[in-house]
Amino acid sequence: MGFTRSELEAYRGRTVPDLVGPGVRLLFVGINPGLWTAATGAHFAHPGNRFYPAIHAAGLTGHRIKVSGGMAASDRRHFVGIGIGVTNLVQRATGRADELSKEELVAGARRLQVNLAAWEPRAVAILGIGAYRTAFAIPQASTGRQSGLLNGARLFVFGNPSGLNAHETAATLARSFREAAEAAGLR
Repeated sequence: MGFTRSELEAYRGRTVPDLVGPGVRLLFVGINPGLWTAATGAHFAHPGNRFYPAIHAAGLTGHRIKVSGGMAASDRRHFVGIGIGVTNLVQRATGRADELSKEELVAGARRLQVNLAAWEPRAVAILGIGAYRTAFAIPQASTGRQSGLLNGARLFVFGNPSGLNAHETAATLARSFREAAEAAGLR
């Protein structure tokens, strides 16, 4: 399944529902939905995104989940049933994360904290160091496990799994995801 640029542009500003079920133990937090994600309704859906390959390589799923055409209901149940969830700092879909304002990221951090109080995951992994630094006003933050908790959850910050991020691979993300999964009691 593919989209033309004009087809994707029609999804600019749309939102994608959070993928969170009861008993979520590990919550992944993206920056915001990309246009492909908005078009398919599946988080991290762009074919070049490394999120699902890394999740599988980390040993968290029984099979590699493919979402470039949307997420199958059976995969959604499998993913949520494991205790993994996905949300975003900013709900609005854009072509690139750098289209977001500082104010949107800061408001997203506040919204995330409200959701964490309701969802109560054991661990939270924010995927995007730059967005984390801006949203939480911690300009010197580095990737990895953070020293404090976020609403009672162990906090991790990792690189963005987007294919546009040359600093990460599925293998490096898988190592990071394993660490967060262990903190969440999933491994």
